[in-house]
Amino acid sequence: MMPVATLDLQNFTLYTDDQHIAWLKIDCVGSSVNRLSAAVLQELNQTLDYLNSHPPKALIIYSGKAAGFIAGADIDEFSEHGNNPEKGLALVTRGWTVFNKLAKQSYPTLALVQGHCLGGGLELALACRYCLTVDQDDTRLALPEVMLGIFPGWGGMLRLPEYIGPAAAMDLMLSGKSVDARKAARLGMVDACVPVRLAKQAAVKQVLSGKKPRRAKGLPRLMNSKLLRPLVAGQVRKQLEKRDPYQHYQAPRAILEIWEKHNGNALKAPELIEQITRSNTAANLLRVFHLQERLKSIGKHSSTQEISHIHVVGAGVMGGDIAAVCALKGIRVTLQDQDRKRIAQAQGRAAKLFQRRLKDRRLVQASLDRLIPDPDGHGIPSADLVLEAIFENADAKRSLYTRIEPLLKPGAVLASNTSSLPLSELSLNLINPERLVGIHFFNPVSRMPLVEVVESELLAPDVRSAAYAFVNQIGKLPLPVKDSPGFLVNAVLAPYMLEAMRCVDEGLDPATVDKAMLQFGMPMGPLELADTVGLDIARDAGAQLSQQAAMPACLKTHLDRQELGRKTGQGFYTWKEGKAQKSPAGTVPNGLADRLIKPLVEQTEHQVRIGVVEDDDLADAGVIFGTGFAPFRGGPLHYKATQKQRN
Repeated sequence: MMPVATLDLQNFTLYTDDQHIAWLKIDCVGSSVNRLSAAVLQELNQTLDYLNSHPPKALIIYSGKAAGFIAGADIDEFSEHGNNPEKGLALVTRGWTVFNKLAKQSYPTLALVQGHCLGGGLELALACRYCLTVDQDDTRLALPEVMLGIFPGWGGMLRLPEYIGPAAAMDLMLSGKSVDARKAARLGMVDACVPVRLAKQAAVKQVLSGKKPRRAKGLPRLMNSKLLRPLVAGQVRKQLEKRDPYQHYQAPRAILEIWEKHNGNALKAPELIEQITRSNTAANLLRVFHLQERLKSIGKHSSTQEISHIHVVGAGVMGGDIAAVCALKGIRVTLQDQDRKRIAQAQGRAAKLFQRRLKDRRLVQASLDRLIPDPDGHGIPSADLVLEAIFENADAKRSLYTRIEPLLKPGAVLASNTSSLPLSELSLNLINPERLVGIHFFNPVSRMPLVEVVESELLAPDVRSAAYAFVNQIGKLPLPVKDSPGFLVNAVLAPYMLEAMRCVDEGLDPATVDKAMLQFGMPMGPLELADTVGLDIARDAGAQLSQQAAMPACLKTHLDRQELGRKTGQGFYTWKEGKAQKSPAGTVPNGLADRLIKPLVEQTEHQVRIGVVEDDDLADAGVIFGTGFAPFRGGPLHYKATQKQRN
């Protein structure tokens, strides 16, 4: 096959085979992934115009990138259009017009999706008459625009409900979650899921099949009708109110309105495009995306060989869940604890995690097989990384290291999951203190994306490199922090939680205190968070990190009664089946949220000032991904800066 010589394309190559099928390969120049920038869309439009004049028997679009099909639109272009409705409208118009042209071609079209297919990439695939997914682990399809505070304006809001029904489509569009190749086929997003070795043959067969385009059937199809659409929208709106009662996020409501009133065509709602373009929420969520990409990049460029065996000492909630996540990600794990019952409980929690994440019985069993009970620590000499996750006591940790260090194989890494103890203190008795690194996870381990990598002044370069590579290997976001009490996240949380407790001492109900921060945009109030972390942990962190001399009276009362929060079933709240039982909150006093957030912001500033993190952006990233700080506010330091600008 020879490329079409008359087209001067930088990001595409167009071939025509012996059957007169046109093959359009997207391979964006100078990038490891395909992104639909203005230049790329212009070339696609140019190609479609050429094919209108020289119609092939069929068109198959596929990727030339090993990374996947298309990662979406060019996020930088969205950022450039901030607060400029005209440019925002032009951007939506550009993609909508090109994809509609693709959808209306007289010849059959097919998208062959291998690897990630996100945002505008999925909208392109949906605009083709047919779509096949390749059956491999990294094939994922999603419309994640809502997570950036925007909406899928290039046809996704029109076509996805037509293919799979509005209920399933809204579930995907309003959450931004992805589906794998097989689920996409089950839902009807694509025509079929095919093996890698047969992908191109299957694409040819499908595109020449003459089959009718896929569409939702039965009730899902009826739910798209004008008659039932308001009813469906009403039900979805109720769910949105439960999920976001204080209406911090505009994009989900915009998606619903554009589908309900304009059949998914955002160009018929220019006022919503303007609202989204001008919104601080979208600007801040785009900022958070860039912060996330910066954290991801930290672990990507390590030349260290991947960890194949990790040994975890401590099978409590943290240690057991760290072991489970590592096994889930394909690493062989040996789990040590003096209490065999704890190991069994950790295995039980792991089984539930594997079943929830993997679905497939064989994959679940394979993950369980990788999680090996090891009460006597036989796995230490063969482990690439030994991670200690016992209770926060410096003497106990040092004693453990004295026993572990002589057993380590050459080049192995010794790591601590300490949440606040300085490595300089923990490494006092080590023969090779430069091989101890902090790798600090957050609870719940399976859901919290951030991991603090704690660097002491003595840390060896190869150990540092191995730590970042490991965090990246298990799909977490590594945050470099210097060896300082509490590092970043716990250092900023301690004064925040203690201030909330002082409000309780002053007579405010815990539910009212927490409501103030839910209104601010936090996923959880500070007192529920303290219960979740454990009131004994909050006490220890507060004693070490807070400059306040007196412990809040309410905290002392709970501790005296051995009410430690969620883990004992009682703290500031009564806990049943893992959920806090709250009484109705009262009226939130004016200024309460500002009072509560002030110590968190001030402590974040302090941690940057003393060099715990490199700069304001990394501090914001750490607090967002390590505490759940309201993403739409862009991070505590960014929030303070924007408040100053407004005032």
